[in-house]
Amino acid sequence: MTLEWGYNQENGPEKWCQSYPAAAGTRQSPIDIRPVDLKSLNTNAKLTWKYVPENTREVCNPGYGWKVGVDGKGSELNGGPLEGVYVLEQFHCHWGKTNDEGSEHTINGQKFAGELHLVHWNTTKYLSFDEAAKQPDGLAVLGVFLKPGKKHLELEKVVAQLSKIQFRGESAKILQPINPGEFLPENSGYYTYHGSLTTPPCSECVIWIVFKEPVEVSEEQLKEFRSLRCYSNKDSCPCDEFKGFVKSNFRPTLPLGQREVKECRQ
Repeated sequence: MTLEWGYNQENGPEKWCQSYPAAAGTRQSPIDIRPVDLKSLNTNAKLTWKYVPENTREVCNPGYGWKVGVDGKGSELNGGPLEGVYVLEQFHCHWGKTNDEGSEHTINGQKFAGELHLVHWNTTKYLSFDEAAKQPDGLAVLGVFLKPGKKHLELEKVVAQLSKIQFRGESAKILQPINPGEFLPENSGYYTYHGSLTTPPCSECVIWIVFKEPVEVSEEQLKEFRSLRCYSNKDSCPCDEFKGFVKSNFRPTLPLGQREVKECRQ
C-alpha cells in the first residue's frame, strides 16, 4: 500500500491539492526568503524558549521521514512575533537526496542540506493541538537549516534509533533525554511570516520563525536520514525513482503573494 501523499512523481507536492484543497491556497509554505527588502519586526519581547528533555517520548517513521513525539508539558515558546504561550508537540526533519538540496525554505534561492522543524501550538487560546491547527495563529514552527559539518551530538540521540524504524509505521522509544533547545542556533536572528504546514493537509495555521544561521550535522547523519523507507515491511517496495527510500522529502517553495516577511536581528 502506498502513501496517499508523498514526494515521488505519482504522489508528490504538485498532486497534493487534488486531495487537500488548502495546498492551493495563497498563504502556503515554504517560501524563498529574500532578505534585501525585509521590514524589521517591531517587538520588545525577545523570542524565548524552554524545553523539558525528559519529555521526548518516541521517534516514529510515518512513511515520509522521522518524527519525534513530545509531551509538551513544561515546554514554552513565546515572545518575538508570538502572542501567548506555545508548547512543543513534535519535531521532524526534511532533507534531499544530495547535500545541495533538502531545506524547504530557501534564502535568496540558496538551498541547505536539510531543515529541522519544531512544531508548537498556542495553549493560551486553544484547548488542543487539533483545535489550534484550524486557526491562523494556532501553530508556531521553528525552522532550522542544516549544513554538512561536524556530528550534531543532540541529534545523534535521534539518529541512534533510526535503525529500529526503517519501515513505515515503526516506532522506537527515545532512550536518552533530548533537549530540543540544543538544535537552535545561538545568537541567530530569524525571519518570520504567516504560512502553512508544508505537508498535507497544508493548513494555513502557522506563524513561521526561520533562523538565519544553519547548524551543522555530519555526512553520516544525513545518510542515516536517507536510509528510511516509505513503505511498511508487510508491503512490497514501490518501484518509484527512490526505490522506496525517503531520499528527498521537501516541498518546493511557493509564492509569497501579498504576505510580508519580517526580520529580527535578536
